[in-house]
Amino acid sequence: MIVWLNGAFGAGKTQTAYELHRRLPGSYVYDPENAGAFIRANLPPGLERDDFQHFPMWRAFNRDMLDYAAARYEGHLIVPMTVTDRAYYDELVGALAQKHELRHLILWAGRETLERRLTSRLEGPNSWGRRQIGRCLRAFETEIVEEKICTDGLDIGQVADRVGALCGLALAEDRRSPLGRRLDRLATQIKHIR
Repeated sequence: MIVWLNGAFGAGKTQTAYELHRRLPGSYVYDPENAGAFIRANLPPGLERDDFQHFPMWRAFNRDMLDYAAARYEGHLIVPMTVTDRAYYDELVGALAQKHELRHLILWAGRETLERRLTSRLEGPNSWGRRQIGRCLRAFETEIVEEKICTDGLDIGQVADRVGALCGLALAEDRRSPLGRRLDRLATQIKHIR
């Protein structure tokens, strides 16, 4: 199964993906942003775009990679990626859902929660993620409205439990100490600073 975690920046996609990975043996976290970073690093000046999702090759590469992996990998693929453009969503998530078992869930949080979380990640008031909050919230209210999990007031473990239940996944019990959970989440956060 492909588990696609969508949501605004700060909704908890990456942390939830890695929490699921820790508690779901044989799972793999696939990060579509890596293809975006590659594209940005390998195009000559003047060909840049403000969002790598606007590159057709980003969408095609990630769709093809996930199609390839889902057809051959026996474990679950977890994809934490914000997609707010309906056409891009159909091109990626919709196309994959036609060929593979796929669950798409929107991790939803209110503006205040998103801003607080982005601040905790040391993102300033003019960061790219913060500037996208309005666009994301509108898209998830009007364009891409599939199943939502409200993450306001939930910790990452609770969000992962809800994702697991909605997807019918048997998650292993979390036996880490509170300190162990904090350290794992801090490591995930540091690893994904871009």
